[in-house]
Amino acid sequence: MKKILFIVSEDWYFISHRLHLATAAINNGYEVALLSRMSQHQEFISSLGIKTINWPLERRSRNPMRELRSIYCLIAAIRSFSPNLVYAVAIKPIIYTILSKIFFNADGIVLAFGGLGFIFRSNRVSAKILKVFITPIFRLLLTDRNIRLIVQNSDDRKVLDNLKIIDQNKTRLIFGVGVDAEKFSSKPISHTIPLVILPARMLWDKGVGDFVRCAQRCINYKIDVRFALIGDPDPHNPESISELQLKEWVDQGVIEWWKKKNNMPEVYSLADIVCFPSYHEGLPKTLLEAASCELPIVSYDVSGCREVVKDKVNGFLVPFKDEDALFTAVMDLLRDSSLRHKMGVMGRKMIVENFTQEKVTSETMRVCDNLLK
Repeated sequence: MKKILFIVSEDWYFISHRLHLATAAINNGYEVALLSRMSQHQEFISSLGIKTINWPLERRSRNPMRELRSIYCLIAAIRSFSPNLVYAVAIKPIIYTILSKIFFNADGIVLAFGGLGFIFRSNRVSAKILKVFITPIFRLLLTDRNIRLIVQNSDDRKVLDNLKIIDQNKTRLIFGVGVDAEKFSSKPISHTIPLVILPARMLWDKGVGDFVRCAQRCINYKIDVRFALIGDPDPHNPESISELQLKEWVDQGVIEWWKKKNNMPEVYSLADIVCFPSYHEGLPKTLLEAASCELPIVSYDVSGCREVVKDKVNGFLVPFKDEDALFTAVMDLLRDSSLRHKMGVMGRKMIVENFTQEKVTSETMRVCDNLLK
């Protein structure tokens, strides 16, 4: 039996973004294991027939000893499980898998970016320094013929091509992780006051501040509308927003903060508009879910978002950080319920044709299977 080891920083992220792929691998005859920082989800993951291995990884850590320990644990896990295929997701697992590959044998390695993220996108000095070190390491260690790199949008692919990190014929463009179009479908719940939501981790670079300022402008103009943030802070991310700040906005009456919700189809059914002013993305799963639920979307015209949102078709793409345009687009949708419905229907059509979980899973499994032929 062929074996596949998923390497993911957090078990909750594995559940939300890669569990369907692991299930498909099991159905295709693979023995599946997960190396991840385990939390309360470990028992559930194990119950699905997936071997779980705890990984003492801290995404925000820069402590050399902790990072060496994380790499050592990764090598030990791979040697113990002896997978035919290693499937690493997101930047830190990808980097540590690349650095470790001289210490293990595997028939294939898949490196799946969820987005180029902090190192390749941030303008912070620390990110630029890391990029200077990481880029030559990638060039040196991604020469093996049994490596494939998956990116989620064409902009990220261009960035990597321009940096000459890996041969172009080893890169695969697969649009996101897909969405369960049956689970996420339109079941609107009637309500009097329109609701605008931002479903995301509570990070500054998800545009949470821009969303809050848009809500404040609606209050200033005495517009009858509710704005709600759906998600939790991420303390391991340098862009995380404090709970104190979130509660302050709530106390001021600017927004509602619903925290993280496990019943997202129901949340989408309560909403009228998704406003997602993120600064950069791989390909946001929340936008796939929103479009599948026939919700119009307003977002910045940035990588990842423009793959899902087609301007004036299923929503509005507005210039990056143009908060006036963001506010105007939200207002246009608030004023016109028929436009919201029309755009929502078009979004659903796009999902069914291009972004279903089945389609994306099939494309991804094809990459894995071809490596092992």
